[in-house]
Amino acid sequence: MSAQPSTDTVFGIQRIYLKDLSLEIPNAPQVFLETQPPAVEIQLDVGAQTVADGIHEATVTVTITTRIGQNTAFLVEAKQAGIFEIRNLPAEQLPLVLNVVCPNIVYPYLRANVADVIQRAGFPPMHMAEINFEALYQQRLAQQQAEEAAARPGIYVPNGAR
Repeated sequence: MSAQPSTDTVFGIQRIYLKDLSLEIPNAPQVFLETQPPAVEIQLDVGAQTVADGIHEATVTVTITTRIGQNTAFLVEAKQAGIFEIRNLPAEQLPLVLNVVCPNIVYPYLRANVADVIQRAGFPPMHMAEINFEALYQQRLAQQQAEEAAARPGIYVPNGAR
């Protein structure tokens, strides 16, 4: 009797790791003497790539820039990643898993690492908010579809004509 490959869907976490972390405090030590609260700007990005057959890396990247007036208090750039085994999943569902499910698993580790490095640098604790990765993914899909539609030549309809 020959063994047949399993058709059951497989989803497994192989590893969660901190892929990149950078902290800059360009205006130290003067920045530690400031008393006004900083303005905080956060940029977040999600990425994924296939590493091997059925093995994928999903990443969540954040850049946090804090300024007091015109001076940068600190800049943190971090990329948290996970390696996931995903097999026998319908192809149309893979982007959703890689852009929503995997980032939901990776993000808490990123939040903890960023909060830790900021506090260890001598700044008050800073905790990033929860992210709705499904809403972010749907927003990106809508934006991509709008860009594709704008790139296609359309039919000109004068104002008022239907």
